[in-house]
Amino acid sequence: MRAIRPLAAAVLALAASLAAAQSTPPAAGQPLPRTQSSRESRDLLDINTATPQQLKALPGFGDAYVRRVIAGRPYSAKNQLVTRGVLPQSAYDKISSSIVAHRPPK
Repeated sequence: MRAIRPLAAAVLALAASLAAAQSTPPAAGQPLPRTQSSRESRDLLDINTATPQQLKALPGFGDAYVRRVIAGRPYSAKNQLVTRGVLPQSAYDKISSSIVAHRPPK
């Protein structure tokens, strides 16, 4: 029983330090981490894994845009569709609320 007490104290101290580290605000000038619920993420189309048929269902998407999006994979952020010149801003604006770019595994 006495051997358990030091172990329990160590576990509690570790848990407290982890909680403090997670609640520490980012340094000045650092962006806040963006979180998205898994449900919201599931409702969005991942441009890194979407099939051609799924991409073609997006507003304004035809075969040419589908080929360009697939050829440009992988994307670490959905706005790379514009920054890489895959889509014009007007086409991106129509679909940006419907897509996500999950980071590909390394």
